[in-house]
Amino acid sequence: MAINNPYQAYQQNSVSTASPGELTLMLYNGCLKFIKQAHKAIENSNIEEKNLNLQKAQKIITELMITLNPDQEISKNMAVMYEYMNHRLLEANMKNDLAILKEVEGHVVDFRDTWKQVIQVARQQQHGKGGQA
Repeated sequence: MAINNPYQAYQQNSVSTASPGELTLMLYNGCLKFIKQAHKAIENSNIEEKNLNLQKAQKIITELMITLNPDQEISKNMAVMYEYMNHRLLEANMKNDLAILKEVEGHVVDFRDTWKQVIQVARQQQHGKGGQA
């Protein structure tokens, strides 16, 4: 049974109409959200919630790994970094280590911010070319 929730409808529509670049940005933001929720859960000694959120963050990073283009040299470097972040999230989960979560959060923020710049440059180039035609 579907619930008529305007926010859920908006989210579903956003995902359905997003470009691949925007979907990647959404994945990074989702990963950050789950890391922050896990951080809060550790502070509140809620082990179940911490575990659930860290598993969600790991699934997102795994999805980001799957979407890499293996023909690109940078993808190989990113895959190594994603693997490292997944390992560190697992370690943070086992040790309830907030410092590790902060480390991984910093890496995800760096990837996300770089990705935002890539999207902006691509849009500028697309609009620039459109204006010249």
